[in-house]
Amino acid sequence: MEYQNKRGGRVKLQSIVMPHSEFDHADKGDALHAMELALSLEKLTNEKLLGLHRVADRNHDPQMMDFIESEYLAEQVEAIKKISEYVAQLRRVGKGHGVWHFDQMLLHGEEVAA
Repeated sequence: MEYQNKRGGRVKLQSIVMPHSEFDHADKGDALHAMELALSLEKLTNEKLLGLHRVADRNHDPQMMDFIESEYLAEQVEAIKKISEYVAQLRRVGKGHGVWHFDQMLLHGEEVAA
């Protein structure tokens, strides 16, 4: 702006409109909506892993079944449980200030009450 003023130009400031976000939801708020999307993704991943496990079972591949169970399925169940707790907590606190408190709990590593 300073350079433009030196050159005799004129700076014309305009308001900046907030861009539309696919994660914003008018009724639920953006945090709850985003967590619900994350939960859906985790559930979909779990379904795909179970499908892969069934394929290994049909093909009599116990090593693959064990690999999927030990490396992925237990972790998926934990992730689904944790995100489900987050969704429940966000539903309780509602939009606004409650979401800020929720963020602070996550930031400081505190457990979220389910």
